[in-house]
Amino acid sequence: MHYPVEISFGKNSLPLHAVMETAGFFIGFRYFLYLRKKQGDTIESGKRTWILIAAIFGALIGSRLVGSLERPYELFITKNIWEYIYSNKTVLGGFLGGLFAVELVKKILKEKHSSGDLFTYPMILALIIGRMGCFSMGVYEETYGIPTTLFTGMNLGDGLMRHPVSLYEVFFLILLWIVLLQVEKKYTLAEGGRFKLFMIGYILFRFLVDFIKPSYPVIFGLSTIQLTAVIGLVYYYRYIIHPKKLL
Repeated sequence: MHYPVEISFGKNSLPLHAVMETAGFFIGFRYFLYLRKKQGDTIESGKRTWILIAAIFGALIGSRLVGSLERPYELFITKNIWEYIYSNKTVLGGFLGGLFAVELVKKILKEKHSSGDLFTYPMILALIIGRMGCFSMGVYEETYGIPTTLFTGMNLGDGLMRHPVSLYEVFFLILLWIVLLQVEKKYTLAEGGRFKLFMIGYILFRFLVDFIKPSYPVIFGLSTIQLTAVIGLVYYYRYIIHPKKLL
């Protein structure tokens, strides 16, 4: 396979990543609307709209902020800091940024119902599609892993056998989706339990998978992504220590 993978239109071409990323957002949102119509919504439409707006802008800010801090030293040498911040993004920062923005808006709206359960499966689907797009970039986007001698190693465009981290994430997300479905068949989760389980699982995965990605340690040998993951785990610590709170 030649990286980055591109789709040709006559004399023009478009990175498959851009197509998959856009498709992920579109399909994920359509799936959210489908589930909302099928399952109903405990939050009335007006408040749900504000929650969606908060999620979008919180994710935008969080993804760019954390992404731009992955290599802090570059902030001091970049010629255009705002362009640098905008061009760097990370999903984990987006998830946590969206989470904190939604919680803030819910407090303003005095909304007591959980808003995350309806988002969970659409988010997983959108992320799976998006990560396939990331894989199509090979080493030309920093979602690849360090060199490995394991059977899973792949040549992602630089001649080295590397961990295909994007594919690992796709497989993990599919497994997480299956696990969540099985948990919900066996237990009656409290409102918001599905979303919390997803976030805890994904945050743990991102913390661990960064050990097999190119390292940019910031503090205590941990990367910015891992430090962000620690913040997320601290936020959910009560459910990690006492999982019965999810029931």
